[in-house]
Amino acid sequence: MPDVIFSVDQSKSMTDQAVPGHNRWHPDIPAAASVKPGATYRVECKEWTNGQIGNNDSANDVRDVNLDFNHMLSGPFAIEGAQPGDLLVVDIVDIGPVPQTQGDYCGEGWGYSGIFSKANGGGFLTDYYPDAYKAIWDFRGQECTSRHISGVRYTGIQHPGLAGTAPSPDLLAQWNRREQALIDTEPNRVPPLAIPPTIPGTLAGTADEELAERVAREGARTVPPREHGGNMDIMNFTRGSRVFYPVYVDGAMFSIGDLHFSQGDGEINFCGAIEMGGFVDLHFELIKGGMETYGVTHNPIFMPSRVEPVYSEWLTFTGISVDHRDDTNLYMDATEAYRNACLNAISYLEKWGYTGEQAYLILGTSPIQGRLSSVVDIPNACCTVFLPTEIFDFDIRPGGKGPVKQDRGQVAVAS
Repeated sequence: MPDVIFSVDQSKSMTDQAVPGHNRWHPDIPAAASVKPGATYRVECKEWTNGQIGNNDSANDVRDVNLDFNHMLSGPFAIEGAQPGDLLVVDIVDIGPVPQTQGDYCGEGWGYSGIFSKANGGGFLTDYYPDAYKAIWDFRGQECTSRHISGVRYTGIQHPGLAGTAPSPDLLAQWNRREQALIDTEPNRVPPLAIPPTIPGTLAGTADEELAERVAREGARTVPPREHGGNMDIMNFTRGSRVFYPVYVDGAMFSIGDLHFSQGDGEINFCGAIEMGGFVDLHFELIKGGMETYGVTHNPIFMPSRVEPVYSEWLTFTGISVDHRDDTNLYMDATEAYRNACLNAISYLEKWGYTGEQAYLILGTSPIQGRLSSVVDIPNACCTVFLPTEIFDFDIRPGGKGPVKQDRGQVAVAS
């Protein structure tokens, strides 16, 4: 096993670890450890909400989750010799849930997915599913099943939802400036258009009190992806992947967390992946001056792994850029087209007995493939959702005597 450079006691809050992690992006958060290029290390990770979600049959914890604490990140790690303008090369050597020897913690044999309430972040279909719901998933090797969603079993692609380098002071200021400008266009929107720096719940690693207060005032929230990487939620970013991150500060200051057991393209529930605590083994290299050499200035590039579930048959749902609620045509709106593809898949699954919430969570957690199929035929963009038919224990395809509607239970709901 590689040397552990960041250990997590899953029974404790991230704030109470021997070396705490962090939940804001800021260039001055002190390094939790230093690593050498050319070496492989193990990093242990806490589940992203810091243990707020339990293995139970109520979604009250999802409804009431305090998002000021997310995401719990392990790091930052200073890469010896890294300088602004370099590319940090990160190989994911291995990744997995919490070993089943540490007690009943998220990742230790189970994980969860959830639909966040509209008032607390919402999700891709929040206007259609505005309330909080949850499903617990049990792990068996690479497969997962849920007592809350019967009739499905699928192989997961474990991956970190969130990883990135620290921003420079100028880049951090740029993020905060442009996101605040977006918020100002509709400041009372629910859910908000973006989340500015927020002081409550800030965790700044091993920073002293004065620095921690400054990180709380200035630090960018970890919710969106940005130029440095961040919360990209790419399901193919798994063991065998190689990622090239731009370096903006001395040491690169790389952090990682938000581990997922399985997820579909888009993570459409917001808490759409199957969340878990766990570990990830990382190998680090540097390409000196790589940002200029390869033109990597506005986001990482990566080589996806060859490891993925092998499904040979797909049922594909299409969507176009029309808001069918009021029959409004939008111009080449790929987001609306993908939303409609998802809604069409949900409508189909409801004919087999799934509730809308169950179907929504299936799309968020199973290895669906989302594709931008056409963006040239004005006025309608076309997006597609490829749903693997083999994840179901019954024949989901059209034909024969039509859908067989059965009681397939319900996800956990909030009181």
